[in-house]
Amino acid sequence: MPPESRRIGRVISLLALLYVFLLSIAMMGAAFKMLGSGFSEALITSTASPVVGLLIGMLATAVIQSSSTTTSIVVGLVAAEALTVRGAVPIVMGANIGTTVTNTIVALTAVNRREEFKRSFAGATMHDFFNVMAVLVLFPLEQATRFLERAALYLSDRLVGTEAVEFANPVKNVTKPVAAGIIDAIGATGWAAPAVGITALGVAFLGLFVALYRLPRLLKSIFLSRAEGPFFRRLERGGFVGIAIGVFLTVLVQSSSITTSLLIPMIGAGLVPLEGAFAITLGANIGTTVTALLASTAGTHDSVAIALVHLLFNVTGIAIIYPFRPLRLIPIRLAERLAEFSMRSRMVPVLYLVFLFFLLPGLIILVQRLVRGS
Repeated sequence: MPPESRRIGRVISLLALLYVFLLSIAMMGAAFKMLGSGFSEALITSTASPVVGLLIGMLATAVIQSSSTTTSIVVGLVAAEALTVRGAVPIVMGANIGTTVTNTIVALTAVNRREEFKRSFAGATMHDFFNVMAVLVLFPLEQATRFLERAALYLSDRLVGTEAVEFANPVKNVTKPVAAGIIDAIGATGWAAPAVGITALGVAFLGLFVALYRLPRLLKSIFLSRAEGPFFRRLERGGFVGIAIGVFLTVLVQSSSITTSLLIPMIGAGLVPLEGAFAITLGANIGTTVTALLASTAGTHDSVAIALVHLLFNVTGIAIIYPFRPLRLIPIRLAERLAEFSMRSRMVPVLYLVFLFFLLPGLIILVQRLVRGS
């Protein structure tokens, strides 16, 4: 086969695999929402203290895999006066941690390919470590000063009533109808909703495994010769250009999970180093809040304030941590150490995922409820 035909064939294969990957992410999100949206809403309404609110936001978002959905539930509760802006702030902080569960799950699909998995898992968990680090810094500061709440309420006074902005979402436009069609086809069996959700989740995981088995090698074969070009050199350096790229991509696809999950196979293939990917990840943190904020400006005063809290939390965390190299290397080094430790046993990454996102917050919330009920 001529070289040009081989290149065209690889590009077509890449586009097909990317579509399967994005479709699987969409199906996974829809399945988790089917299984856990009612649970998450009930959980959020039970917030009793700032620390519990933080953990509730984390657990609720991990269950439905969408900080945007958690924020939407919170906005609705605030609008109904079932939750105050002050009570919502810790939940939004927790949602920022919980939303990283998607790219951590994506990294687990490479667990049988040691070096690829080591890079992928480090690339996924540095996002976890940064968000936890930002919460450790900003949560006590917020409790002491209420600076996020005050700033958000001040700015919302000036934004409420302005024209809302909606963005077309090209990824959802090409994946959501197909994902919904597959789930409807599963539902046509007459099974109960939980069985449909679990089956859809299984199909999504199968799609992820198939796509991510081939994606890193295909990316390497297509882009490795170009990895010394100006674009990849800019990615390697990271910096505020990388953050800007992350913001742009996330505003374009309207999902930080998609942006960060797409980075995982590129990190696994060795095309994007951790420090460059870290900058894009932080940009994704900002980008996912921008679209929600622009869409909410025609809403109520408090709903705009919640969207602003999410934006201000991410911008402040980046402003405090990222400009100082010793600080910004902490999440990367911790992620690398965890990835090295995970090479000893396949159970380590699974236990990490279950413990951090589900077991730890779930147990603390349960203990708090038992103590209150006694």
